[in-house]
Amino acid sequence: MKALLLAGGLGTRLRPLTDDLPKPMVPIMGRPLLESIILNLKKSGVDDVVISTYYKSQYIEDYFRQKEDLGVKIHYITEESPLGTGGAIKNAEKFFNDTFLILNSDIVSDVNYADLIKYHKRRRAQVTIASIEVRDTSQYGVIEFDEKGFITAFKEKPKPGESNSKYINAGVYVFEPEVLKEIPENTVVSVERETYPKLLEKGYRMAIYKFNGYWIDIGTIDKYKKVHEDILKGKSRFVSTTSSRGIILGDNVKIHPTAKVIGPAYIGNNTEIDAYATVGPYTVIGNNCRIGQESKVSKSILWNNVKVRRFARLDNAVVTSECIVEVNMEIKNTVFTANRLASSTMTT
Repeated sequence: MKALLLAGGLGTRLRPLTDDLPKPMVPIMGRPLLESIILNLKKSGVDDVVISTYYKSQYIEDYFRQKEDLGVKIHYITEESPLGTGGAIKNAEKFFNDTFLILNSDIVSDVNYADLIKYHKRRRAQVTIASIEVRDTSQYGVIEFDEKGFITAFKEKPKPGESNSKYINAGVYVFEPEVLKEIPENTVVSVERETYPKLLEKGYRMAIYKFNGYWIDIGTIDKYKKVHEDILKGKSRFVSTTSSRGIILGDNVKIHPTAKVIGPAYIGNNTEIDAYATVGPYTVIGNNCRIGQESKVSKSILWNNVKVRRFARLDNAVVTSECIVEVNMEIKNTVFTANRLASSTMTT
């Protein structure tokens, strides 16, 4: 089974986290989002993946070329200029001659891909769209459907009373390759706003797969932080975790006997926590980090290779890779990067 991963977005609303890496490569529980997506696809029988890139495409290729042990064949196709979701799908047409999955690579969800594919084939659909129910549809495109589960209309950001449906596009699709001929080549196309209404108008069989599990896009820093909190609370199965009293430890973690770790928390491989330091709750620390003596880190996300010096205080912060938090420094409700301090203030 093959899958196409749309990974070309600029990640503008996630800056400064995406200043130096593409949005699908931001770490979720210490691992790039895109890598976790691929591993979840593998569990559902996908063994061949095409990654469509644009922004910082070389970063993605360089990373996965060092990950030959994933057990999934990976191809890359790069847009010379942004083509939109529909244009990116068309651009990858040469890779697909049978039923295939398509995923937006900024989504964290518990969609059962194997069940989705079975449903698609059972319905004998040419396109199946995974859909999630939401309370407020005013900021989304809504999908209307009949009692047999076939799509009858698309409504973009309906006002109250304009649609009875509460189901929105979840950014996960199953396609039959013949529908690709309906997307023009070398053209900026939105699959959501242009291709899907066109297919419906032309009589293609389009099914809706109603999904009621965990789903969120990581389009903003607050949502990025919320994903980690939800995983630590056990609300999502997107990342497999095994914890002891809510504390997840990687390999070769060293915690001083006088240090305190308060769950829920995740501590990555080869990380050290020094004397009288306090970590947690709701804290994720990446690989190869050092938390200094009597420092405190709570409700925060630290990427790999972060050094927190003595007596530092971090609360509701995101700290990107290779940063050094100096002695007595306090970082609260913000993002700390190697290039910027106290940027992108977050809600508490």
